[in-house]
Amino acid sequence: MIHPENNEKYKGLTVNSGVEQPSIVNPYLKRGRFKRREMSVADMVDGIIKGNVTVLSQAVTLIESVNPDHQAKAQEVIEKCLPYSGNSVRIGISGVPGAGKSTSIDQFGVHVLDSYGGKLAVLAIDPSSERSKGSILGDKTRMEKLSVREDAFIRPSPTAGSLGGVARKTRETIILCEAAGYDKIFVETVGVGQSETACHSMVDFFLLIQLAGTGDELQGIKRGIMEIADGIVINKCDGENVDKCHLAARNFRNALHFFPAPESGWLPKVLCYSGFYGLGIKEIWDMVYEYFSFVKDNGYFAYRRNEQSKYWMYETINEHLRSSFYNNPEIQKRLYEAERSVLAGRCTSFAAAKELLDVYSALRLKTKSEK
Repeated sequence: MIHPENNEKYKGLTVNSGVEQPSIVNPYLKRGRFKRREMSVADMVDGIIKGNVTVLSQAVTLIESVNPDHQAKAQEVIEKCLPYSGNSVRIGISGVPGAGKSTSIDQFGVHVLDSYGGKLAVLAIDPSSERSKGSILGDKTRMEKLSVREDAFIRPSPTAGSLGGVARKTRETIILCEAAGYDKIFVETVGVGQSETACHSMVDFFLLIQLAGTGDELQGIKRGIMEIADGIVINKCDGENVDKCHLAARNFRNALHFFPAPESGWLPKVLCYSGFYGLGIKEIWDMVYEYFSFVKDNGYFAYRRNEQSKYWMYETINEHLRSSFYNNPEIQKRLYEAERSVLAGRCTSFAAAKELLDVYSALRLKTKSEK
């Protein structure tokens, strides 16, 4: 590049030196100015009980955190919210990917709120990537009508590696939503297909959304999600697909006869509807509330809630044992060496696991004897 100011012809030209490159960060910025105030447990519980959506969202984030300090604080919040929970109907909604769960929930939610009143919380569970560990959390984009209503709360959550179609902390999130005054809870699963028993163990009614042309009675007979469904609905029953949907409904009704009678005494019904056009929505919710009347009259509703509490007691024990094992400093040191031994073929995976468990048991006994 030619600089004419250096030419002999322009000796009389004075060129001032430039300024230094300014910092990309504002030097006058006060860093502590925008620091968020950390809420105490009492403030958080008070905000939840008053129905503050912002505080409820922060509490759910606290519950989902893997930080041990956050988990301890979240446990306190849950315990103080527990007396205000249990006054809702919990409905699990599942189906194969692409069955129209999110679109249907948008229609279901609007109908339920307009017809029965109250407040609705939707817990939409999205699958997490096995490679990047990320999650899109895009189910809310399909709930255009519900997302603008003040009496509806939509919370997308990632599975974060947990199985069973729901996130690890969905059960605790339900408790917080009930304490915030939401008397209707929808739990939308990831839609894996034939094994989502974890969702069934935290809801009162399990609704399975199916599509026409996904198989004959043999698919319906397969054990798993079909035998835990309290109601089956065939979506996209519109246009040229109406006859196919009614044929699929007949196949599913035939398949249900091969299952043993449910404990509740309720015979699951099979209905057709169109989530996109909003056809047949009323009939579905008439069925759901008929089920609630049936199980409350025969006492199964309270029995199932108690059984679910027992199930989650054991799940909590398993979760705490797992966390205690992997967060132990000595186990963390030995885990890497055990991995290298298994990869190098010096020992089997079973032997390495047994050795680590023996070390953990010895450490627990030593800690107990010192106390």
